[in-house]
Amino acid sequence: MVYSAENSKFTLAVKEMGAELNSLKSKETGIEYIWNGNTDIWYGQSPILFPIIGRLLDDKYTLNGKEYSMDKHGIVRKKPFTLVEKTEDSLTFVQTDDDESITKYPYKFELKVKFQLTEKGLRVTHTVKNNNDSVMYYSFGAHPAFNCQIGDYLEFNKDTSLETERIDHESILVDEKFPVEMDGNKVVLTKDLFVDDALILSSFDSDSISIKSNSHDRIIKFDFDSPFLGIWAKPNAPYVCLEPWWGVNDSYNKVSDFSEKRGIMALEAYSSKEFTWEVSICE
Repeated sequence: MVYSAENSKFTLAVKEMGAELNSLKSKETGIEYIWNGNTDIWYGQSPILFPIIGRLLDDKYTLNGKEYSMDKHGIVRKKPFTLVEKTEDSLTFVQTDDDESITKYPYKFELKVKFQLTEKGLRVTHTVKNNNDSVMYYSFGAHPAFNCQIGDYLEFNKDTSLETERIDHESILVDEKFPVEMDGNKVVLTKDLFVDDALILSSFDSDSISIKSNSHDRIIKFDFDSPFLGIWAKPNAPYVCLEPWWGVNDSYNKVSDFSEKRGIMALEAYSSKEFTWEVSICE
């Protein structure tokens, strides 16, 4: 099922499955800003990544001496969320642990996602709650895909020289960094930019990226505050994913316990933490 909301400037649609953003459309121009999920190219639109980012080595991890298996990007993106609040201009969804999730991730949790339309675009707030009487270890990430064209460019709000980490054909980080070809603070979206998969950035000063074009004046401004940022699309595809990550893929330097995984976060018993990203549209 798909739920909708609107304000004076935009319409919003979110799928029940995975609480995945399905549409953000301008009322004035009728322009759609979210990738349509064409299965011939990439079926996703804006999956939620929890409690891991990317892939685990051998799809396994050890926690407190016990081994668990978990698929790429975690356990929530392919399960339905429950709509718990709907206003004219917002939608709020929740997913909690169940008997199946406990076998893969042995924690009781609540993940709430609020989609709030604004006068400029959309603000998305994810709230992770630990419902255990002990520390919960986890990562979290967003993965929204925005419509664009080859030849458009990404403009960081601060000048910087970037290096990217890369994953191999098994989606595991390799122990090497690569320079990102830039023009000042700009990265041009070429047909080959993602031929070696995602750009995975971990050393950058910017907290905002804009998608711009030389062929029109529309701007998609994306604000985030994560320590990692994934940038990805299928090669030569008409979209780009801007992915704030609080965590990262496994490397081949496997740690002995999940609590020691690179980028992992610790949430105290019965506490919660918010993660927010925001999109502003200039037409």
